[in-house]
Amino acid sequence: MTETTLDMVRSLLPARPPESHKGTFGHVLILAGSRGFTGAARLAATAAGRSGAGLVTVGVPESLGDVVGAALLEAMSLPLPETEAESFSAAAVAPALASAAARQAVVLGPGISQHPETRQFVLDFVRQCPTPLLIDADGLNALSAAPEVLNEAAARVVVTPHPGEMARLCGQSVGEVQRARERTAAQFAERHGYVVVLKGQRSVIAAEDGICRVNPTGNAGLATGGTGDVLSGLIGGLMAQGMDAFNAAVLGVYVHGKAGDLAAERMTQRGMLAGDVLDAIPQAWRELEQGSGA
Repeated sequence: MTETTLDMVRSLLPARPPESHKGTFGHVLILAGSRGFTGAARLAATAAGRSGAGLVTVGVPESLGDVVGAALLEAMSLPLPETEAESFSAAAVAPALASAAARQAVVLGPGISQHPETRQFVLDFVRQCPTPLLIDADGLNALSAAPEVLNEAAARVVVTPHPGEMARLCGQSVGEVQRARERTAAQFAERHGYVVVLKGQRSVIAAEDGICRVNPTGNAGLATGGTGDVLSGLIGGLMAQGMDAFNAAVLGVYVHGKAGDLAAERMTQRGMLAGDVLDAIPQAWRELEQGSGA
């Protein structure tokens, strides 16, 4: 078990060649949002942009397209077929897969709801998605009800569970997960061939080959709604830039935690929101580039 260090993450920073254009830095597809949870799509998409990705497209249930589009000036939107509850329907699988095939990474799950048809959308999409894929939030809840799909994914996968989601995926209690965080993440990663980010104090990042990193950045101010959506978008954006899934997770978790530390300095841990973490990401990048991060 190795703690992530500043030198380690600095060595992972994607290059920014001066002759680059937006296509150089990849295009990430964010599949997020449902009625009452459009903020999750906005947070994940904005974080993907803050990651340095060149382009971001947000796939949302079609009736929510105008709401999400108005909140996202830099991202493109992709309206997808929806259920009566304004969540992704089974008919959304084909157009979502078509979009994913033309992107470099996909983020699936923030705020998509646990509607039965949306759960089926998740399972069908995960089985067939050809593009490196990060699964979070309600995407993980759908998988916990059909664990066999965990071994059927077509692409490289990163999962980002909090302890409750990890417990459901593993069939354990939250207490059991928390008492053996590193072992739980490593065993799950090796068993299913996924990269696992077990969130929480000293988040654990585990690769399929058993390698683990423990993250030193972050604070209790990150325990607020929406910060997980920010992390998902950040890692997904790094994957879109061509980073290996494990390295993208290591770097993304570190930067997310560092942004949380910077936000807490300004807003206090008690007063900070997920949007404050988003706003602090550029300063976190600056400190890493200059070698002054914690």
